[in-house]
Amino acid sequence: MKISRIAGIAALLTAGFASAQTPTIKLDGVLLEFWATQMMDNNLRMNATAAPGAGNTSKYYALDSRFQENTFAVKRSEVYLSGTVTDTISWNIMFDPNNSNAAAPGAPNNVLQDFVLTWAFAPGFNVKAGQFKMPTSYEATLVAAREILFFERNQINRRFADARDRGLWFSYTYGDAKAFQGKLNLAISNGTTDDGAGGKNNENTVAGSGNAQKDFTLRFESTFLSQHKAGAYYREGVTNLKDSTMSAAAVPASWTVGAPSATQIKDNKDKTTLEGVYYAFNCPTWQVSAEYATGLLGRRYPTLFTAAGTAPLREHLDQKFTGYVVDGALKFGNHWITGRYDMLNYNSGDNWYTAFNPYKNTTAGVATGNDYSPKYTEITVGYNYVFIPTKQSAGKIKLDYVMRSKNFLAPRAGQTGEQGGNSLVASLMWSY
Repeated sequence: MKISRIAGIAALLTAGFASAQTPTIKLDGVLLEFWATQMMDNNLRMNATAAPGAGNTSKYYALDSRFQENTFAVKRSEVYLSGTVTDTISWNIMFDPNNSNAAAPGAPNNVLQDFVLTWAFAPGFNVKAGQFKMPTSYEATLVAAREILFFERNQINRRFADARDRGLWFSYTYGDAKAFQGKLNLAISNGTTDDGAGGKNNENTVAGSGNAQKDFTLRFESTFLSQHKAGAYYREGVTNLKDSTMSAAAVPASWTVGAPSATQIKDNKDKTTLEGVYYAFNCPTWQVSAEYATGLLGRRYPTLFTAAGTAPLREHLDQKFTGYVVDGALKFGNHWITGRYDMLNYNSGDNWYTAFNPYKNTTAGVATGNDYSPKYTEITVGYNYVFIPTKQSAGKIKLDYVMRSKNFLAPRAGQTGEQGGNSLVASLMWSY
């Protein structure tokens, strides 16, 4: 009798162990988002951005390609899958067929967005390996696409934090979110492409790239009293080129006052940084978030290239950007009123090596009296109809009116002064 009981208990334990070790796979969800945009004035439709060397604005302001005249566009068609390998090893994948690069052979694969293997090797500790967004800014990495209040993420997030990279991510979580919960993050990644190209490259996959150095990212994040979130982050990297392929980057003739030597440019290695802080509050009747970030432009607008003689894409070797954003929503059941103020300055120190201000003085394409300084603001007012008020991620209709600053378009013939442009955007988002 005793032997049979022991055998029965052993069988149960074995069955439970086998079940726990059986790999699983599940569909976590699908996110579909459709845009309709309409330009509200002709200058945004018809004017050209100021050319490089003539105010240098076209290489800074990231106007989404969908904002041309008026259009219907598929913004997202994301599919989420996850599963387990063992009790401590899991995986998740997110891909978007809408981002196919069939027309650009050899370009980074933008269909596969996230591919992550996670090992929870001890209570509170885990390590991730794969392709993912680095743990930096709030909205890009801690707010799911299905929970964005507006037509798109703010300037800080979409320009400096929305790209994926490949690497390792270590984290330690402690505490209780109902009181105070903290999380420490450390990531190391390739950093092989400029941030605007998607970051989805291995080493040595593009001619001249494949660096020996890596990017390092640190973030502390916290949740307290359930409704509050706050954190701080720092990321640092250098050029996306191998040391052996760096050209001396001849100093351009326009850099005449205090300009660095070719050797100094090379030694700088296009160092880039991103550092910031954020706070967010959310309750059933309203929510608000704020974020501030700054750092060196570095490789995002390089001075180093695979071929000598290419003109640097920024006005100063240590050119800094600064941005801040405040947004929120008032909730009345299914009806949410939203607002956002969003500023990003790509030359917050007003540093340049030319004999005069390259954004304001008379040069080719910059008329006296105009100001094409790369400080851009977007003021967005909106309305969301949320299908399920207690679960905004299930779907919503978003109507946004976007008011942009007037310093990123060159005037056409017959026009004077800076030109800008506003947009009306309607978004239909559904998620399962």
